[in-house]
Amino acid sequence: MERQREKREISIIRIAGKDINGSYKIIRALLQIKGVGHSMAHAIAVSCSRLYGIDMNSELGSLSDEQLAHIESVMKDPMKAGIPAYMTNRRKDFETGDDMHLAGADLIVRTRQDIDREIRLQTWIGSRHQYGQKVRGQRTRSTGRTGATVGVVKKAVQEQQKEAAKKGGEAKA
Repeated sequence: MERQREKREISIIRIAGKDINGSYKIIRALLQIKGVGHSMAHAIAVSCSRLYGIDMNSELGSLSDEQLAHIESVMKDPMKAGIPAYMTNRRKDFETGDDMHLAGADLIVRTRQDIDREIRLQTWIGSRHQYGQKVRGQRTRSTGRTGATVGVVKKAVQEQQKEAAKKGGEAKA
């Protein structure tokens, strides 16, 4: 009797510090990682398919450790795999000047460092971040308010105030 090889199925896979459901296909699984959008996930899947022969439609849990390592290496340095620089999320880095793609906790830490640098340099963007205001030129007159609203009175309240004013006027006369 020949023993059939069982297809390897793992329910949870860890990529870039994120636990991902193993039943997801590669593109859907990559979308779960912070810093990887739909276009980048598709580009990573296509380049892994082209370079390493990994089927784009295969489930993440059915891949071997070596194939998962290939996917993660393409995600960490997409330009080596032939993905163009304009698809990366950090072009011309402030410190190094290199194009790179950050994902997961690295992206969160680097974004926080950028905001702290802006605050330390006392730029306009930094001061807006410091005071919790909108940074990118959005309206602040009607949206983004915190605390009690000012100058907004509902019609029902206005009518009650008018009636109270009329009664108060009649009582004085």
